[in-house]
Amino acid sequence: MLVGRTVFAGLQAGFRGRLTGVKNMKVVILAGGYGTRISEESKFKPKPMIEIGGMPILWHIMKIFSAYGVTDFVICCGYKGYCIKEYFSHYALHHSDVTFDFRKGTEMIIHHRQTEPWQVTLVDTGLDTMTGGRVKRAASYLEGERFFLTYGDGVADVDITKLLAFHEKMGRKATMTVVQPAGRFGTAEIEEGCVRAFREKADCDSGWINGGFLVLEPSALSYLKGDETILEQEALSKLAAEGELAAYQHRGFWQCMDTLRDKEKLEQLWKEGAPWQIWEK
Repeated sequence: MLVGRTVFAGLQAGFRGRLTGVKNMKVVILAGGYGTRISEESKFKPKPMIEIGGMPILWHIMKIFSAYGVTDFVICCGYKGYCIKEYFSHYALHHSDVTFDFRKGTEMIIHHRQTEPWQVTLVDTGLDTMTGGRVKRAASYLEGERFFLTYGDGVADVDITKLLAFHEKMGRKATMTVVQPAGRFGTAEIEEGCVRAFREKADCDSGWINGGFLVLEPSALSYLKGDETILEQEALSKLAAEGELAAYQHRGFWQCMDTLRDKEKLEQLWKEGAPWQIWEK
């Protein structure tokens, strides 16, 4: 599927921020958790490195953003972060044909080098740091600019340009993509395009939940106090209470990889033609 890449270009009434093209923005990806609910896989590697279709789910997420021309990534590492660093340090080796010529001392020749036009900054954000604390630790790499933020375990066919356009139209400090899966999550209460509060999931409740794929203004970083800050319970909840968290309602495909069952579902979808594969094959 070809992706439209036009960027929202007009200032909207009430917009309090600064217009930023999608391609000039960075993406912060939370990739440091233990992944305890999928321990069958995460005991060997961090959850973002668990493979779907032979590629880490982290790669899938980066390809989604890359399809819209967003190629600058800041990855918040923690548990087994060295696995992520080693993957990117040998990226060309992983994705290209290679010859090892031991007659010349272990000379390595890479053929048909396959790489992505990405800049990837890997930040050690601590082993037990909470989600908000990880973002705060990575703040120095954001250069005081607006940025995207998402989790290292969820994929979607979110239109990144429309997400940014909505954020600029709403003029809030943050925008959160919300989705409506049939599931087991707490929900967000939405009023006049903004998140007002969060509540626990009730039986037969099909409300909106946090689907990741957020846009944050630099001012939102002030809601992150330290390593113990939980992004969702503290920073986003406070932004919501102040009317500063807009809700981008995504009605397309979304799926997180929280459990082994989720992984198996994503594997099957990949074989059938992954709905999140918005990039050209």
